Amino acid sequence: MNKELKTIYDALDEKKGIDIKIIDISKISIMSDYFIIASASSDAQLDTLVNNVEDKLKENYDILPRIEGNKKAGWVLLDYKDFIIHIFDIKNREFYNLERIWSDGEEVDIETL
Repeated sequence: MNKELKTIYDALDEKKGIDIKIIDISKISIMSDYFIIASASSDAQLDTLVNNVEDKLKENYDILPRIEGNKKAGWVLLDYKDFIIHIFDIKNREFYNLERIWSDGEEVDIETL
């Protein structure tokens, strides 16, 4: 699982994703093991982040997500079952504040991936 998380983090970081967080929710939810949250500064960057994550996971692990939302809504969710990636514009990330909602989860130290 750490390889996939590292791939996701690197894909977001490579395209300048803002404030990337990985939260381990495996002990508090049955919906998934990890939430990955990142922000984009524009609709174009949001698209770029989504496309890069999809491309890297398809290329390296041959997996495809279920997708919800779109750049016009200011957020996109990529559901890979074991990990769910939330990419927001700045305003929607502040509004939804998933870090607060899932504060019982454990933030993953990026350096340990």
